[in-house]
Amino acid sequence: MVQETNLLMEVPKASRPRERLDQFGEKALATHELLAIILRTGPRDSNAMQLALRVLNEFEDLHSLKLASLEELTSIHGIGRTKAIEIKACVELGVRVANATQLKCGTITSTQSAGTLLQKEMRDLQQEHVVAVYLNTKNEIIKKKTIFIGSLNSSVAHPREIFREAVRFAAARIILAHNHPSGNPDPSEADLVFTRRMVECGEMMGIEILDHFIIGVDDYLSLREYGII
Repeated sequence: MVQETNLLMEVPKASRPRERLDQFGEKALATHELLAIILRTGPRDSNAMQLALRVLNEFEDLHSLKLASLEELTSIHGIGRTKAIEIKACVELGVRVANATQLKCGTITSTQSAGTLLQKEMRDLQQEHVVAVYLNTKNEIIKKKTIFIGSLNSSVAHPREIFREAVRFAAARIILAHNHPSGNPDPSEADLVFTRRMVECGEMMGIEILDHFIIGVDDYLSLREYGII
């Protein structure tokens, strides 16, 4: 039985698109290499890279490929119904990704609005949670995330975790919050040290720490109003 050419076996490993994407990232790949990853295998007489080139040669440009019907795709040697469906699904996913916008979860308009929102969400937590609210330049909330659970004097409370997410979400500003399960929002020395450290890191990275709230059961404390930020 003749085996189907699989996974570009005759192509040197360093030149295979999967390995190249893993090493250099998706932007380093040519269009036919990206398509070859989707196709995975070729027919008996060619590999996935050759099949990808054959598909692209059938259409004038990627716009034409986007509009291709299943029948047009399956007319290409090596493209069966399953591969044609996979190509159509990937094309449509690409269109939806291109049209996607970053979700907004409200706008911070004042210290009071931010504090009230965070106190409502965090006042009943039984463990200390550290939350980062990531904002764009319009103070719209683009992401709110619990960074870690535990005391701020713990080794897990490190700025890199907070700023890694800020870079990922392209945030311009950050609001920090953590709760005191005791119910008393008065800041500890560890709270003050952590806040100053975050402000310094933010200044170096060009990402503003807008405020740090300490959440109690019945009230909250803004460290900006407290004079630490």
